[in-house]
Amino acid sequence: MKNTKIFLIHILCWALILAYQYSGYFIQSANFVTVALGISMSVVKLVEFYVCYLFVYPNFLKKGKVPQLILGVLFSVAIFIALRYIIEEVLYLKWFGFHNYSEGTTAWFYIVDNIYYGTSYIVIAAAVYGVQQSFEIERDNRKLKDEVIKAELSFLKSQINPHFLYNTLNYVYSLAIPVSDKLANAVLRLSDLMRYTLNEHVDGKVSLDKEVDYLKSYIELFKMRFEPNFYVDFTTDGVADQKIAALVLIPFVENAFKHGVVSFEAQPIRIKLKVVGKRLTFEVSNKISHAQKDISSGVGLVNINRRLDLIYPDKHELLISNNGNTYKTTLVLNL
Repeated sequence: MKNTKIFLIHILCWALILAYQYSGYFIQSANFVTVALGISMSVVKLVEFYVCYLFVYPNFLKKGKVPQLILGVLFSVAIFIALRYIIEEVLYLKWFGFHNYSEGTTAWFYIVDNIYYGTSYIVIAAAVYGVQQSFEIERDNRKLKDEVIKAELSFLKSQINPHFLYNTLNYVYSLAIPVSDKLANAVLRLSDLMRYTLNEHVDGKVSLDKEVDYLKSYIELFKMRFEPNFYVDFTTDGVADQKIAALVLIPFVENAFKHGVVSFEAQPIRIKLKVVGKRLTFEVSNKISHAQKDISSGVGLVNINRRLDLIYPDKHELLISNNGNTYKTTLVLNL
């Protein structure tokens, strides 16, 4: 729909321009030679315009591509000169017995003269392309604002249930204490996990040691469910006061527990976090469970990749290996 609208606008504008130009020829009773030369000039200007509008400016009117832009403009001028020469000096002479420039015109004069005539539509193409881009940017900005508003509303709605659940867990914890220490401890850990996910951080970053504590609480909660047959080896090295995006590591642990085997002592789930300088390496490996999986098993990885691309562009590497028995993910971050 958008392309059709633009096409119709171009047709209308060219119709008005050409109608204005050729109405003058008819009013002045111009002869055939004048009209023919006017047509050839219109044709080469149209070609030059669309070479710039459709190819040169969309591809090279960008930061860092100034040399390519200059070459593209020169290319469009060369097309203008060559096409005009072919039509007026070759074809018209062959078909009608006349041509535009007089005998003895030097090549240099012909080139310079046509540069003068050809530059106007290069500028017009730039103006039209610039106006169109400004309208598209404005439209995209409005669309982005609408999406931000929708996202904020969605976020506010999503906060209702987690806050309600967190407050309810605190109440359940108080009820569980006299009943069972184990139950109370499980509720407390779940409450801690919920509180951590609801914490707001100005830059979206948290201390790495807090993220590690969150992972440990998550693992301990699962341990209560599966013990004594719960085999997870979680090691850390080099964790200090580094900052990391909140909850960026937990999806890999969740996937290992969800799709792995936690009850096989010979092949426990291994979680290794190591930091050397600003380089963090996080490895999670698990024996693959061949039990029934839910249909959403592949969505998490897509979301993880998207989040890493947004938060750590060109500063992360995610490696995944699967040999049919063991599934392993390795995340490398430049903190």
